Amino acid sequence: MRGKWAAGIAPKHFTWIFKDSLAVSERPGGFTANHRRVRRQEEIIWLESQHFTKIVSLLGTPHNLAAYDEHKLASSSFDIPLIGDPHEALLACFLELNRSLGAGAKILLHHDELSDVTLGVVAGYLVWSHKASSGPQAIAITERLTTRPLGPVARTLVAASLELEPAPSA
Repeated sequence: MRGKWAAGIAPKHFTWIFKDSLAVSERPGGFTANHRRVRRQEEIIWLESQHFTKIVSLLGTPHNLAAYDEHKLASSSFDIPLIGDPHEALLACFLELNRSLGAGAKILLHHDELSDVTLGVVAGYLVWSHKASSGPQAIAITERLTTRPLGPVARTLVAASLELEPAPSA
């Protein structure tokens, strides 16, 4: 591959949460009806060229996981329920993020779109991991970084995060 596409293209709505450690975007290749295999390939090439080492999917389905494996990118998938109790899934996701970030991984976190689910998980992780001192501060930080407002689903996930056993102190 030659030219400007040789290094791939960044996933849509790519945003750093922790510079060079944790980023968010929509699903590589695009969301559901707009998903394109070629675009997914280009975006995964870009992730590789940027030295990402892990993808954390919030889809709860195996979409894209085989493509990540094909490129030797470690991946995890968590199904964050929008109806019912999200506590167990949030805690498992937060523990995985904490472990991976602590081990020096460069992580992309995504859902189908950069929506309330992803933003709620990010804000919840900020407060759970003691990076933010309160739910409102975590929400404000997430809104500022992503330039997107957090809606009711995201705020519900942040509230659920506050009910979890906090992360071990560093």
